[in-house]
Amino acid sequence: MSVELIRLVETIQREKNVDKHLLLDAIKSALTSAARKHYPDIEPDLIQVEINAETGDIVTTRDGTIVKESDFGRIAAQTAKQVIIQKIREAERDSQFGEFQDRQGELISGTIQRIEGGVVMVNMGKSDGILPKSEQIPGESFDIGKPVRAVITEVKKAGQRVKIVLSRRHPDFVRRLFEREIPEISEGVISIRGLSREAGFRSKVAVSSLDNKIDAVGACVGVRGTRIKNIVDELGGERIDIVRWNESLQVLIPNALQPAEIEEVMLCHLLGRAVVLVRDDQLSLAIGRKGQNVRLATKLVGWDIEIRTAEELDGDIEKAVAAFTKIPGVEVDLAERLVEQGILGYDDLSVMEVDSLVSTIEGLTEELAEHLIQTAEAFSEGTARAGSNETPDGEVELSESTSEEEAESALESNTSSGTVSSDD
Repeated sequence: MSVELIRLVETIQREKNVDKHLLLDAIKSALTSAARKHYPDIEPDLIQVEINAETGDIVTTRDGTIVKESDFGRIAAQTAKQVIIQKIREAERDSQFGEFQDRQGELISGTIQRIEGGVVMVNMGKSDGILPKSEQIPGESFDIGKPVRAVITEVKKAGQRVKIVLSRRHPDFVRRLFEREIPEISEGVISIRGLSREAGFRSKVAVSSLDNKIDAVGACVGVRGTRIKNIVDELGGERIDIVRWNESLQVLIPNALQPAEIEEVMLCHLLGRAVVLVRDDQLSLAIGRKGQNVRLATKLVGWDIEIRTAEELDGDIEKAVAAFTKIPGVEVDLAERLVEQGILGYDDLSVMEVDSLVSTIEGLTEELAEHLIQTAEAFSEGTARAGSNETPDGEVELSESTSEEEAESALESNTSSGTVSSDD
């Protein structure tokens, strides 16, 4: 019996990946429960079970007297069996959870086992994963028995089982494919510095190289595009833009907006915004279909990017200066200084912090800065009462007929009337 017990434990350990000592503890717990059920009149603490982990010998004592497990009876034996099965399942679940919890973000390969309501069940060997419809690339289809790759995005306990959620839509899926197909990335010579993705349509990947002799973009593309082709094929034809990383936003933003040609990049640090100037013939290319190119570039660099032609920007500046001078106490000079910092409307001004404005705009006092922000908030919220119109860009513009008195009336709910003058 003892030799068979050890063999059984070792078999379960191999097949279920459950620690041997956890299994022996489960058997010990089951036999203890069976003995206490068989001897209900005995104090629970007086019943002890010991198992030798090397030999498998079991010694059960009742108030110091050795008893045989075979004396426990059929009901006690069934209880022991149920406890052992439950403990093994719990140990298996905990072992599986611990293993896959550390593998989140990892690329796995599996076989499609079944498809239920669009949800794909993936066999990964000893464990199964779930590929929900929401984590699949739009438009792709699957066949039972076919291989599939995905990344692990979530691992959680669900009753006696472990739920392993997979994704082919997550940006990390593209990242792991790059690491798999491009040795320089897996070796650390080339780094992926940024990645943005709209699954099934387009991705932008920013890369840099630690070795100046290695062209990061060229290495990712491969000879005649062989490397990038393998990745694109896995993604079902998704377009991938490989961007050369640069610490300077003045360089990185034009790279991120490729293939559009950029004229100039103006950084508005107060708002975390970049205004990008392009020629008329490059405007639609920079924005991309349904705004996709600029949207992905924004995610890649971490700054809001607004695309403008020179004519559009001149018009925005003129409107902003005119709007700001409608604020009591604001002269043209101050309005121009606000615009120079990229503040192009009441909405922009209303979200500013007093300290930021004072430290950036020369000659601006805290009192005036607070007045500007409160006024901008009032104009943004009460444009109808102030006789304003909304521009196509969502900026608030007061009509030319709006008097200073009418403008001040928009502030009644948020700020006291009166004129606050600049130090200039």
